[in-house]
Order: sequence, then C-alpha cells, then structure tokens
Amino acid sequence: MKRKSMILMTILVLCLLVLAGCGSQQEPEADNVYRVYMVNKEETKVSYYEVSTDVKKQTPILQILLEKLAEQPRDTYYRAAIPEGITHPGLTVSDETVYLDFGEDYYNYSTSGEILSRAAIVRTLTQVPGITYCVFQINGNALTSVTGVPVGIMRADQFIDNSGNEINTEEKVTLTLYFATEDGDALISVDRDIVYSSNIPIEKLVVEQLVAGVTEEESAAGANPVINGDTRILSVTEKDGICYVNLDTGFLAQTLDVTPEVALYSIVNSLVELSSVNRVQISVNGETQILFREKFSLDEQYDRSLELIRRNAQPASVQTQ
Repeated sequence: MKRKSMILMTILVLCLLVLAGCGSQQEPEADNVYRVYMVNKEETKVSYYEVSTDVKKQTPILQILLEKLAEQPRDTYYRAAIPEGITHPGLTVSDETVYLDFGEDYYNYSTSGEILSRAAIVRTLTQVPGITYCVFQINGNALTSVTGVPVGIMRADQFIDNSGNEINTEEKVTLTLYFATEDGDALISVDRDIVYSSNIPIEKLVVEQLVAGVTEEESAAGANPVINGDTRILSVTEKDGICYVNLDTGFLAQTLDVTPEVALYSIVNSLVELSSVNRVQISVNGETQILFREKFSLDEQYDRSLELIRRNAQPASVQTQ
C-alpha cells in the first residue's frame, strides 16, 4: 500500500509541476489583422479580404499591405487596387502621412477605376497604427484631378459608399459659399457650380471649397479668401441638423486680414445654406473649450448671421475629385 501511495504521490507532484510550467508560459499574441481592399472588374465598388501578420513595425507593415494591394485577388470577380501595368509606388512616411510615388503609367487608370483604386489604397494603408493620411505623387509631383487640381492629402473617411450608390458616381451641385470682402469685415456670397465625386459628403465639400479659397473670377468680383489655406479638415459630420466641423490648429492661425466674425460665419453661413444643416459647431483637434480669437466660444452651436452679408459675387464652375 505504501508503495502505491508513493507512486500516486509522485505522479501527483509531476502533474503539478507540468501544470505550473504551462501556466508560466505566455500565450502567443494574436496576429494583427488588416483589410486589403480591391476593386470589382466593372469598377463600380470596392470590397476587401483580410490578411494577418506578426510584423509590428509601421513601415514593414505598410510595405506588406502595398504588396498585397498589387496582388491579384483569389476572387476573380475583383482586381487588385494596383493592377498589372501600374508601376509599384515608392513609399515614405512622415508624421501621420504615407507618401506614395507612382510612375507616369498611373494615368493609365480609367477615371472611375482611378477613384476606386485610390479609395482602396487609402482605406488599406490608413489602418496601420499611426497612419491617418495618404498623399499620392507622380514622379515626385502632386497627383492632380482631370481638371488639373491637386488631389491633396486624403484620409479613409473621404471615401464613403452612399446608401449603395457607386462610389465613383459624379454629381453636380451649386454651392453658395461665403468669403470675405476686401476690407475683411463682411461676407460676400459666391454661387459656385461643382462637379464632384459622391464619395465626398456635401458638408465636407463645402468646407473644402472654403479652405481652397477663391478663383480669379471671384477675386475680380470682390471675394477674398477667409480661411488659412494650410488648415487641415479632420472631419465634417452632420447629425440632427447640426454640422460638426473638426479642423486642425491651422484654423487658429491669423494669416488673413479678416475679423473673427467673418472667419467664423464664413463656415457657418456656407453650411447653413445646405438644406440638411441648421446650426454649426466648430472644434479644433476635437477640442471645443477654445475661445476663438478671444471672442467666440467654440463650445457653442452657431446659427446663420445675415447682418454680415454685404453682396453677391459672380458664379464660378469647378470640377473636383
């Protein structure tokens, strides 16, 4: 009996040691999972498949995803976002931005295919931790739209499927925008005809046009820029008639000779011209506890101001991506 007890005790001790050893081992970390976006052959929508990697460093992850973006998907209904015939781009990273430098063959894309491919690439790469923006270049020069306007910095939320509509659908709209008068103490309205891709929410389109400034024709008619052109638009959303505009600190820089009222209400009045917007709240880097130019609290929601409007300028036509 004693021998059996000793054997059982030995087995029990060995089991406890094995369990203790197992408990001391760390569970392997789960791989990072990323969506790789692709374009359907008809060039009407994007979809994705998932890949995983145990790579942790930012640039190597971006390079892996860029290679995946150039691979033909297993599902033959789709094509790669960077298909055969488009040179694999160079990649550099600065701050939160990844820069992709393509060759001249980038222009081999069709118009609809280029917009969808761009959406697929931006959506894929901005998943990487620390990456918020993408900039496309062609041989070191800024990528331009069909009208010659620089496409500029992009982020994933610029590319939105609108209730099942094709992401590359073009729409036409006339926007009423408010810029500064020559003396900078009143607003002048501009009716601007826009042809744009429906992947851009119209509220964001309004703010983009304000940041872009005035055309030569509008300037000749008395309109002047009102927002610092270096301002980054972080987000523009609308809910229950309130438009929330989140800008970076460039909005606070007083680079133009305009009053605080004109700077604020150029945004408010322009957005309230939309049927979907009744009031506007502006934030800077997500913060609203800011006194704009020591006069206007950004913690408040603002209605249209008719008192600042002086007169109208002539309409202009613009096409954007």
